Amino acid sequence: MSLDSQESGAAEESFLSHLVELRDRLIRALLAVLVVFVCLFPWSRELYTLLANPLLASLPAGGQMIATDVVGVFLVPMKITLMVAFLIALPYVLFQAWGFVAPGLYSHEKRLVLPLVVASVLLFFSGMAFAYFLVFPTVFGFMAKVAPEGVAWMTDIDKYLSFVLSTFVAFGVTFEVPVIVIVLVRIGLVDIAKLKEWRPYVIVGAFIIGAVFTPPDVLSQIMLAVPLWLLYELGIILASFIGRRPQPEVAAPAPSDPAPAAAPAADWQPMSAGEMDQALGHSQAPERKQD
Repeated sequence: MSLDSQESGAAEESFLSHLVELRDRLIRALLAVLVVFVCLFPWSRELYTLLANPLLASLPAGGQMIATDVVGVFLVPMKITLMVAFLIALPYVLFQAWGFVAPGLYSHEKRLVLPLVVASVLLFFSGMAFAYFLVFPTVFGFMAKVAPEGVAWMTDIDKYLSFVLSTFVAFGVTFEVPVIVIVLVRIGLVDIAKLKEWRPYVIVGAFIIGAVFTPPDVLSQIMLAVPLWLLYELGIILASFIGRRPQPEVAAPAPSDPAPAAAPAADWQPMSAGEMDQALGHSQAPERKQD
């Protein structure tokens, strides 16, 4: 067997082993989510009520939510239970992902990636909590006040779940801005000065994002745009402390510098007068013999 065929066989075997490891870790992560889901299944109705509390508290007296789909009263609580199960099992899922990726990283990359992953998860949860405890009561209370007289303000539970999930994702991703800024500075794509130059565009973009991903009212738009801007400023401050990873510099000699002269040998010494005469006598001896 040739050397090339042996190398290709080893590479194929290594690739298959990575695929097997990836499959095993995906199965473990899915089993973890499934186990948590089964444990939470008896409390699926209570989980839905907990998620719907911000809207239920803002509905007028006698108001309630409705289900226009035949199986919606069963599927919506199941979806919420599955979402909560995934969030609870997320640390184990990330542990499996880290176990698969970490062997291929250098030591300095491990020191950077692991804190960023932990910070990303915590910031995403913070964004969801910000939306649940502050944004939802404010927005739903505002909607209840502006509802016209004689209009029964009720919503379908499936549409409410879609609204909640989209809002959670919008605020969760918004709270990831400091991590994104730090990564961009760390890998050298942008510098602090360029980020400061982008500040006016970021502010305008924050209000555009708030208008797209929030209900069509100024209050909710401001509640998304202002945290996005402040988190961008926080990312600039943190990136200025962390900075870009220094690269090793090799000093090259200047082309105008003259080449260094060869140093004289350390053991060389000039000849004495006697040694000089003796050397001259040896060189003239054959000539006198010929005469």
